[in-house]
Amino acid sequence: QVQLVESGGGLVQAGGSLRLSCAASGRTFSSVTMGWFRQAPGKEREFVSAIVWSSGDTYYADSVKGRFTISRDNTKNTMWLQMNSLKPEDTAVYYCALSASAYRLTMEEVYASWGQGTQVTVSS
Repeated sequence: QVQLVESGGGLVQAGGSLRLSCAASGRTFSSVTMGWFRQAPGKEREFVSAIVWSSGDTYYADSVKGRFTISRDNTKNTMWLQMNSLKPEDTAVYYCALSASAYRLTMEEVYASWGQGTQVTVSS
């Protein structure tokens, strides 16, 4: 069993920055990819970013490309999402997730383990 714990959410003004963290513990040895998803009120959960654990290859949704940066530390089983130039439309609950696949990274169905989520609120 894998446990994922997110932290770092909060309230920030538009144009500001936040850094989210996701710490993984438990049976993580079969994990290949870690990703971030978000869900805004009244909307479906959507892909934000993902990183392949071994290669460090990164992927981003078009809406966050150039503003968000995903990174990881393999030795600490920790992933981060640096979010800059935040916009009110970035307001959502952000979830980290873990997958045993390196394919279809934008699809939440391939992620078997999920964190509890952390709220990010961007005021205008």
